[in-house]
Amino acid sequence: MELLEKLKIKPIEWIEDDPEGPKLRWLDTRLLPWEEVYRETRDFKRVAVAIKTMEIRGAPAIGVAAAYGLALAALYSNAKEPDELWNKLREAEKILAATRPTAYNLFWALRRVMDRAQSGLKRGDDVDKIIYAVVDEAKKIHIEDVRTNMELGRIGAKLIDDGDTILTHCNAGALATAAYGTAEGIMRAAIEEGKRIKVIATETRPLLQGARLTVWELKKEGIEVRLITDNMVGYVMYRGLVDKVIVGADRITADGYVANKIGTYMIAVLAHRHKVPFYVAAPSSTFDLGIEGDNIPIEERDPDEVRTVLGKLLITVKDVEVYNPAFDITPPELVTAIVTEKGIITPPYRENIARILGDKS
Repeated sequence: MELLEKLKIKPIEWIEDDPEGPKLRWLDTRLLPWEEVYRETRDFKRVAVAIKTMEIRGAPAIGVAAAYGLALAALYSNAKEPDELWNKLREAEKILAATRPTAYNLFWALRRVMDRAQSGLKRGDDVDKIIYAVVDEAKKIHIEDVRTNMELGRIGAKLIDDGDTILTHCNAGALATAAYGTAEGIMRAAIEEGKRIKVIATETRPLLQGARLTVWELKKEGIEVRLITDNMVGYVMYRGLVDKVIVGADRITADGYVANKIGTYMIAVLAHRHKVPFYVAAPSSTFDLGIEGDNIPIEERDPDEVRTVLGKLLITVKDVEVYNPAFDITPPELVTAIVTEKGIITPPYRENIARILGDKS
């Protein structure tokens, strides 16, 4: 875990040296940029609450947190027999899986940990050995996420030219992952190569992840950033102020449909209109190869997120009807390329996703 010790921003940490036992620690992203508050727990149900309420958010980060949720469920299960442990893990899996429906990394990570536990069960391993396997798999998912995003960044940096101004939406940086970031990881890698870049961040209503998180993160990393409101995107492109768009993703289908934070589709349409390359950065764990087209479950959230600014200031009539999808879907014809840790995927997406990610477990 030496790699994790070197990171500037640590959204999620597994703490093992506590005398009361291992625990999960995370940075509560709801309070940024005003406060840096870390939460801790040994209860998998508290992890589920953190994911549901977006203390932990971003598809890769959700996957890592869910894996550790199962680790906590195993460690503190008090199970005496393997079958009893398995039943408690199944209960925890169900609760964690019900938190956010769109982010595919959540289900991918839960399946990986449960598969590891089931393998031990089939071999006849004792309870302690299965618990060790569950914790070990969660740790592997954590460190793999960092390494994957660093490799994704290195590959994606090839698409960035010296002097580029990059527009990004929502937050696909360290705070959305175990550390390095996806879209912002590409920016970091480009800067590490010596390229000079500037970033335009959208505010990302209604929860302002761009204004609160992306700006905070980029400023902390010393990356030049300018903030705009969501409805300025078309004008800044019209003025020629954007060279490339890079966003993250919460789920990508086998034929290249991309679910990402609400507003992404609008930006993709505008990028297409103004001939600005539109790139999606996502690890292979974000791909759901079992579905095609726009058949992605889209989470709808509390109407008060739209009626208010961060729950603090009412900005409309308090009983107005609200539609609040947390994500939208961008069709593949608007996506210039998808950057993964296994390579850059270009159209035709169905064929090339299968070719590059066909061995994805």
